[in-house]
Amino acid sequence: MTEPALADTPRQEGAPKAPSIPQTAKKTRVFSGMQPSGELHLGNYVGALQHWVARQDESDNIFCIVDLHALTIPEQIDARALHDNARKLAALYLASGLDPERNLIFIQSHVREHSELAWILNCATPLGWLQRMTQFKSKAQQFESTGTGLLIYPALQAADILLYDTDAVPVGEDQRQHIELTRDIAIRFHRLFGEVFKLPVAVIPEVGARVMGLDDPETKMSKSLAVTRPGHAINLLDDEKTIRKAIMSAVTDSGRETRFAHASPGVRNLLSIYQALTREPMSAVEATFAGQGYGALKKALVEVVWETLRPLQARYHEIMADRAGLEAVLTRGAERAREIASATMQRVRDATGVG
Repeated sequence: MTEPALADTPRQEGAPKAPSIPQTAKKTRVFSGMQPSGELHLGNYVGALQHWVARQDESDNIFCIVDLHALTIPEQIDARALHDNARKLAALYLASGLDPERNLIFIQSHVREHSELAWILNCATPLGWLQRMTQFKSKAQQFESTGTGLLIYPALQAADILLYDTDAVPVGEDQRQHIELTRDIAIRFHRLFGEVFKLPVAVIPEVGARVMGLDDPETKMSKSLAVTRPGHAINLLDDEKTIRKAIMSAVTDSGRETRFAHASPGVRNLLSIYQALTREPMSAVEATFAGQGYGALKKALVEVVWETLRPLQARYHEIMADRAGLEAVLTRGAERAREIASATMQRVRDATGVG
């Protein structure tokens, strides 16, 4: 990636030199985060949770519940709901199969270094970089007036990632721009104050990275749209009847084509979900439904989805029944996260002269 042009002068001669970044651990360090707003749906599971669980022994994983990001549009926040949703999201992490002994799981606001680094990065980030972010421009159009948080939250996202000497960030294609901005911010910081951060890379899953709405296969499955449009998404805690209705009503077409390359967007979306959950190769999926029509595909998908979510839901309810145990997991996770974050912040303070 090319180094971004600087609007300000580089670090002045004689300024304190930042200490070098610690050597990379044997395993790749991966950072992932989700907001505790809305219900997690099948797209979140296929595009993120399933991959996290499958690869939790391959890397040094940090899974953060980014509750501070949920405040970017405060008019839409219920304080009690935000607190409870953070715990529900943690329970879904665990119910999906993430092991807190093998992974670091915590709530963002429990580690104050996130906010501290975000302020410093905001000071080093040109305004134009934030104004050109696609998500800011699209969300800002939805409101007559927007808070500053909506504009500057990419710097908080950068702080989330850079605090932990992150190597890789698994994201959907629509989030690639944010990882590129994180790298730009880190490079600019290095030019101003000296080398402190490791530069992360975005990792885009090949299968299931972008699950589309069942009612509109041209639109990505969304937590917000699921609230107002029944049948748009399958939430992870939906019952079997609701799941069946959503899938059997999913948009397809008037044909019978069940090959990925030739199917319509709606049919291709159903095939992709089936493939992601069964982990079968595309050729095997196509062979299964060849000549059978969309009814057979939908019925099979209902079964696969329910068999995936039924044990997850049972485990979720067990975890939520033991709130003390859940809080203990989150407290320990925050303590472990703080050990890493505090070391990074000391490097930042030494580099900037703060503290």
